[in-house]
Amino acid sequence: MFSGLPVQPTEETPEQKEMSVGNEPQPKTKKESPARLASELIKVCAHLTQLQIQAHLVHLNFEGGNFHGIHRFTRKQYRQHQEQFDRVGELIRSLDFLLPMCSKGLLGTCKGFKHIESYDAKGMLVPYITNLEALGTMLKKVIKLSQKEDAPDVENYLAQLVEEMFIASWQVKATLRNM
Repeated sequence: MFSGLPVQPTEETPEQKEMSVGNEPQPKTKKESPARLASELIKVCAHLTQLQIQAHLVHLNFEGGNFHGIHRFTRKQYRQHQEQFDRVGELIRSLDFLLPMCSKGLLGTCKGFKHIESYDAKGMLVPYITNLEALGTMLKKVIKLSQKEDAPDVENYLAQLVEEMFIASWQVKATLRNM
């Protein structure tokens, strides 16, 4: 029964040291083994974030004969990229490393990403295909590293991502062949 007294914790909460937030991704060094794997996974997250944004903007800006098909496909894709980012982020945290706290830290690791430079249907979709395939290729290299680190959870999920990247690429290519 409520007595009117404020609820008191039964145990003292341990004080947590305040950590400063920086834009630099964790880990800062790539020399130790799990740190190298975490660093590569952060790069994967950076590419997934950019793919999510790119797919979402194509979803909103696409105009053309196959509007409804591309609109549905890109909606599925940007939602899927968000889920993929979340899962890879959880794998990074399971290695006991942190992700950058804002997009600036992620962008610093996302080198070689192809940006869309045209509102033309092919001008939107070709860079997206290029980025899907580049991430799929990058993932294959990270899988080899996860095998060396004996991280089967990381290896298995990344293998699934490789499949998802190349299937999405094939689907867009099949659409472009008829345009």
